[in-house]
Amino acid sequence: MTNAPPYDPYAGNILVKGLGPILAREEAYRALLYLPPPPDRPDAIPTHVRLHDLLALQDFHIPSAESTRVQQTIDLMTRQGYRYRDPIQASTWAHVAAEQRIHKTPRAPAISAVAVGHSGTGKTQAILRALQCYPKQVITHSNFPRLEGPHHQMVWLSVDVPPSGRSADLATNLMTAWDDSMERAGLGPYRRFAASLARDRRDGQRMLDEWRQVALSHFLGLLHLDEVQNFFKLATLRRRKARKGSNERPELSIVEDQALRWILTLLNTWQVPVMLSGTPDGVGALTKRLSTTQRIVTGGYHKLSPFEAADHPDLKEIFFQQLLRYQYVKHPLQDSDALRRTVVELTAGLPRLIIALWFAAHRVAFERTDDTLRLEDFYQGASRFLAPVSAAVKALRSGDPAQMMRFEDLMPSDDGFWDSFWSVG
Repeated sequence: MTNAPPYDPYAGNILVKGLGPILAREEAYRALLYLPPPPDRPDAIPTHVRLHDLLALQDFHIPSAESTRVQQTIDLMTRQGYRYRDPIQASTWAHVAAEQRIHKTPRAPAISAVAVGHSGTGKTQAILRALQCYPKQVITHSNFPRLEGPHHQMVWLSVDVPPSGRSADLATNLMTAWDDSMERAGLGPYRRFAASLARDRRDGQRMLDEWRQVALSHFLGLLHLDEVQNFFKLATLRRRKARKGSNERPELSIVEDQALRWILTLLNTWQVPVMLSGTPDGVGALTKRLSTTQRIVTGGYHKLSPFEAADHPDLKEIFFQQLLRYQYVKHPLQDSDALRRTVVELTAGLPRLIIALWFAAHRVAFERTDDTLRLEDFYQGASRFLAPVSAAVKALRSGDPAQMMRFEDLMPSDDGFWDSFWSVG
């Protein structure tokens, strides 16, 4: 009796071959998990050096159940998208060349998914780590159907929607990210879009269409667009103040509909799977303003939430038990309800803020000579180093709609704060 090879629903498709095996839930969890080496006898290291070891906590990542679902969604969209674009089929090349189809083959559905959550819940990290489960971002095929010589396949591309929300700036981000990804794959210097990026006056629609054609010819598996709230703008401060006391959220308006319409065309006509992520306001505006809910959640809808209480099982039994190992003092704190309540109180249960608070508390503790970490260090660390986000934390913990509607205004909108925070100078 011979052992049959494992069943592969995509067998024979060269685009899927380089993606690695389909991961079971437990395998996905292990692939997403990252725990830096914990401290070994930290009391033998000067405190100013330990601070640098603490920076490794930026990479600390324990996937939630929803994070593993995000990985599954991304893998389903990517592989299914390739099922309809098998380069062996003549219809695939007609599609790449934007020719009218002459073969009656199944049309790929518009596959898209959304991850939503407040800043710091880990939605972007969940997506990026899921994408990095693939062995390579760019796969080089020495032989490729209907082509002579090697061909490069772009498995995924992740870009931020620009703060301006405009099509020309989105196209710039897409083109720059494409060239950078090709260079990182060892194909550099790669300047496919150099001419377009060098123009003083940029035609957003033309640039987006140029990028799309390159993406199709290199069989982009999945496009991730982060910060989708940047497609919209808030009402003026005066109008927001006039709503004070109202439970109704201020309505967001579209900055420029050209970019959004192009994304829908990418989904409906060019059939490239798209993963969208953003804040609740932005995702809500996207689904409300364009009535696109059905289109953008065909692949899945994922809400990443903060830890709501100190006794939340994921916080108490998983996240916190691992975090406690990273105490860079001779006399560490023990797990307690008081410690977990303090952490949730000062961070609103946002994973990114929990890590930042852990770092801040150590900075306070290192100013003493007793080599201890105390509960009060967390309060002092929050007041000294996390003051810019304290109003946002208070609003999120309050659950008050009047405060919550201003939440995104209160959080820093760029990485400048975090760059300075993680600097140890």
